[in-house]
Amino acid sequence: MPDGRAMAREILNSADAAAVLPYDPETRKAILIRQFRAPVMHVEGRQDFLEAVAGLLDEDEPEACARRETMEEAGLRVRTLEPVGIAWSAPGFTTERLHLFLAPYTAADRVGEGGGLADEHEEIEVLEIGLDQVVEMLQQGAIADLKTIALVQALQLRHPELFG
Repeated sequence: MPDGRAMAREILNSADAAAVLPYDPETRKAILIRQFRAPVMHVEGRQDFLEAVAGLLDEDEPEACARRETMEEAGLRVRTLEPVGIAWSAPGFTTERLHLFLAPYTAADRVGEGGGLADEHEEIEVLEIGLDQVVEMLQQGAIADLKTIALVQALQLRHPELFG
């Protein structure tokens, strides 16, 4: 501790990750994914969870990871990444930091099915949702993932013309 006392703590040593909120400025929609999250089921009994695209860097640069995960999970080829920042996901127990990005896309960028990787047992449902509905879901608590909340709010601040 800063005052010289010793204290035991458990730390989950994790790699950094990237999280992406793809949005279509023309149709005013965003891509979110729904997938199984064991901790959410354990605590709330829900078998699925709505969130932004995300994944571990796997020794890639954050931008390369963001592009890879957006293709794997959402079937989107993203060209432009708008950096939002780097945030600790849960600094009380893990070393993981999230590199946050917004990513505009068009209908032409939907080049795959998405759904995640079968060998990683990802069963991802890709949802394209109107931005105003995303905000409403956020306000109702239907979106409870912190990285997704931060990305939606960043999109509202940076591109208010896309909303209501």
